Amino acid sequence: MLNIRNVKKQDLSDIVIIEQLCFPPEEAAKKEAFEKRIEVIPDSFFVAEENGVIIGFVNGPVIETPFITDDLFKEIKENPETGDHQSILGIAVTPHFQTRGVAAALLVHIEKEARAKSRETITLTCKEDLIVFYENHGYRNLGVSDSQHAGVIWYNMVKKL
Repeated sequence: MLNIRNVKKQDLSDIVIIEQLCFPPEEAAKKEAFEKRIEVIPDSFFVAEENGVIIGFVNGPVIETPFITDDLFKEIKENPETGDHQSILGIAVTPHFQTRGVAAALLVHIEKEARAKSRETITLTCKEDLIVFYENHGYRNLGVSDSQHAGVIWYNMVKKL
């Protein structure tokens, strides 16, 4: 039974491990970034558990612009109560649990929370191989992002709420 809940401080080590399993070192968020996100934006940071074990997560600050900018990977601030754009800086699922709908459930959960707080859109960047996954979940590909994160080509994916 999948359970999705807000992050807690004690989830940090599991989150860091999942991030390292899912992303190459130059793309993976560092432990310090997760510490800051857990502290500053726990209201938009969710973990997925199966039998009490964390198997995935989704997180990102609410931002004023419809697209993610690289400074968000270093500096974030508390989310406004309502409005603006829910970003997704990271979504990751333990490899053993991939292709079982966990990422989709996390997307549905963060979208439900964003709608409840009258956010305008959900915005994220992804690599080319994941465009179809996000399009299948209602996101539109708005072209190549200005992001230089990890020296990779990222695409802006946006879903209107």
